[in-house]
Amino acid sequence: MEQYKQEFIEFMVECGVLQFGDFVTKSGRKTPFFINTGFYRTGSQLRRLGEYYAKAIHETFGADFDVLFGPAYKGIPLTVAATIALSEEYGADIRYTSNRKEVKDHGDKGILLGSPVKDGDRVVIIEDVTTAGTSIQETMPILKAQGDVQVLGLVVSVDRMERGQGTKGALTEIAENYGMKTTAIVTMEEVTEYLYGREVGGKVLIDDRMKAAIDAYYEQYGAER
Repeated sequence: MEQYKQEFIEFMVECGVLQFGDFVTKSGRKTPFFINTGFYRTGSQLRRLGEYYAKAIHETFGADFDVLFGPAYKGIPLTVAATIALSEEYGADIRYTSNRKEVKDHGDKGILLGSPVKDGDRVVIIEDVTTAGTSIQETMPILKAQGDVQVLGLVVSVDRMERGQGTKGALTEIAENYGMKTTAIVTMEEVTEYLYGREVGGKVLIDDRMKAAIDAYYEQYGAER
């Protein structure tokens, strides 16, 4: 596993973003692990997060695109952090934009904040995680309503590697259904492999009991491989 992936896993643990226990996902699945990017709360944390995202984006999409779009609300700081990092690390001056939950009818009008999106723009979507692929169904109509844009793909922090609407993984389904590339900084398989039996921050987060719970979860919700 690449060094930056190992660092990112420990970074998530340090920030309290990656947690283990009993949780329920947005799609209603009971899960023994949870990723909440809302726990990145300081300037230094957002700077590092942006750098990890920028590396994943650059490896898959290069810098040959125009706009990074982050769905409200969590996608807003992600777009800002990642576009800053793309500029600093790769010299790519990418525009950023996010949607508003309600259309603004005065001042900077419309549903978008940040850069406008126009015909011919090549767009990459940035999100925290995708469990069942439901959020992309809300995002695509927003982008397509802005004009004749080309959505190149989606980048998330962690690929949970579980089924979307069918038997394939959510990211695979999105790639096939929308004709785009999808990528993640790390996969949950990499997270489990790295943390199993390893002490991070003075604690072993994935011991035999938690490993069994994760395995059982994937027996029920794991994507076809």
